[in-house]
Amino acid sequence: MRFFTIQVAREFIRFGAASTVGGVLAVALTRELAPVLTAVILAGRVGSAFAAEIGTMRVTEQIDALYMLKTDPIDFLVIPRLIACCLMLPVLTLMSLITGMFGGLLVATNLYKLSQTVFLDSARNFLDIWDIGSALVKAACFGAIIAVIGCSWGLTTSGGAKGVGQSTTTAVETELTI
Repeated sequence: MRFFTIQVAREFIRFGAASTVGGVLAVALTRELAPVLTAVILAGRVGSAFAAEIGTMRVTEQIDALYMLKTDPIDFLVIPRLIACCLMLPVLTLMSLITGMFGGLLVATNLYKLSQTVFLDSARNFLDIWDIGSALVKAACFGAIIAVIGCSWGLTTSGGAKGVGQSTTTAVETELTI
């Protein structure tokens, strides 16, 4: 976010629109950057872990043992991961938004000598509550997609350790293309 602020602030100051730097950063972070970048990080870290863990369980026949115990692996393995991703990705997105705005504020005030009040007033004027709400909904949807894709690739794993690696890689590739 620092680089985004550096680019935006430099050009906006050059064109005499320094009072809009905070608002532009806030809108860009809230509507797109925070949810998408947080989801990309979560897909690489958590989605791959889901695929690898469940894939290993499939290969070592632990999923079959759940069936023998009359336990549905979807209820036992997938649903908790789905709920966790849907709840935590919006929280992480909100943390990313706050951190990004704080970093942008530091860059704008220290590097370009913009006033903190101008920066924060601009952000408050540009942002609407709908922007934050839609970012959180978008993040929850991304969380659901990441959990479903990671778990489904894990559940369809076959071929031993090599298959686990392939499923993990394919899960992350699929998550990042969506």
